[in-house]
Amino acid sequence: MRINKKSAGVAASVAVLGMTLAACGGGSGSGDADAEGGADQVEVFTWWAAGSEKAGLDALVGVFQEQHPDTEFVNGAVAGGAGSAAKDLLQTRLQAQDPPDTFQAHAGAELQDYIDAAQIEDVSGLYDEFGLTDAFPADLVERLSTEDGAIYSIPSNIHRANVMWANPAVLEDAGLDTSAEYEDLDAFIADLEELDEADVTPLSVATTWTQVHLLETVLLADLGPEAYSGLWDGSTDWESDEVTGALEDFETIMSFTNADRDGLDWPEATQQVIDGQAAFNIMGDWAVAAFEEQDKELGTDFVAVPSPGTAGTFDFLADSFTLPVGAPHPEGTEAWLETIGSLEGQTAFNAAKGSIPARTDADPAEFSEYQQTAIESFANDTIVSSLAHGAATPVATLNAISDATSKFTTGASDLDAYQSELAAAAQG
Repeated sequence: MRINKKSAGVAASVAVLGMTLAACGGGSGSGDADAEGGADQVEVFTWWAAGSEKAGLDALVGVFQEQHPDTEFVNGAVAGGAGSAAKDLLQTRLQAQDPPDTFQAHAGAELQDYIDAAQIEDVSGLYDEFGLTDAFPADLVERLSTEDGAIYSIPSNIHRANVMWANPAVLEDAGLDTSAEYEDLDAFIADLEELDEADVTPLSVATTWTQVHLLETVLLADLGPEAYSGLWDGSTDWESDEVTGALEDFETIMSFTNADRDGLDWPEATQQVIDGQAAFNIMGDWAVAAFEEQDKELGTDFVAVPSPGTAGTFDFLADSFTLPVGAPHPEGTEAWLETIGSLEGQTAFNAAKGSIPARTDADPAEFSEYQQTAIESFANDTIVSSLAHGAATPVATLNAISDATSKFTTGASDLDAYQSELAAAAQG
């Protein structure tokens, strides 16, 4: 999904309020060259505070310190599932004109709000300087670009959202196929019913954002990639019978999930599969690290396959880094962004985090068995943008969809009301 530039006025605001890249020479920097510190440090604001995310950040920092030994890394990580706590604090700082030197954001439509508020700079000049236009797939560069060709972030990785994780021992005990591959949701729901009778949680989920994550995979399965993408560009009617059918499937699938879901975050839900308390979990491929950290082997101790009905489609999201307007150490920011886009940085980071490089020149042999399958899929499958992780919609739309989903899954609204609220959220 291409980022939309809403008006020429927004572009003018960015030009006036931001210190343009071109003004700094070579189109590769912004901000006051004499700002405090310059290149001597960089505060990096992320939500990578624990687990594989922290391990990935640590690996990335190691490369950064090798590439830029004179620039001090200042860790601005804020803990919180899917970055919700970090995003709240970040917005407070941006509104107070106290930005970090760079901040993590999901690439794609999530950036639109920052663009509209003139809070981040165009970094397309750095793509030329660092050779990223050639290193990244053309389709990815297209998805990162506004209609006028500006690019506002550099991705550190690619994640796949439509992955289902399964415990084959639990499936075998229930007399089910341990490969856990499903061509459609009907077959999946039939097995959920079988598991429900076997005194095991059929499908583990967690708090609201993981339920929205599940919702997007159900919409993708029932609508197909073209109509799913149409939900975000207006070509698919949210009030259609096809969407109604998908929401009915979502309601059915949610009825087979764990009762304690709203008190959990994704690691706890994934752990239920690892421990054999649940058969399935649908979560992005950052979950692979949770299995590998506990010495679980793919194909033996766990199965990772496209979520039911989505084989041949890669539900895409990417973590990326920005150059905020008024960053106090813009040269330090550029140094960090250079490492983010580098082959060495992307290899070290993604090998630890479980995602895959955005670069096409990375060696698949450097990565795990699962990651190699993801690299192949990203190169060959139909790519769509994730709802739950900021690639498909602006933050305000996602927040409204999340609110509607929470009401629905806690029983505060019925399906008709839910569908109407989703339609209203998509229209803004």
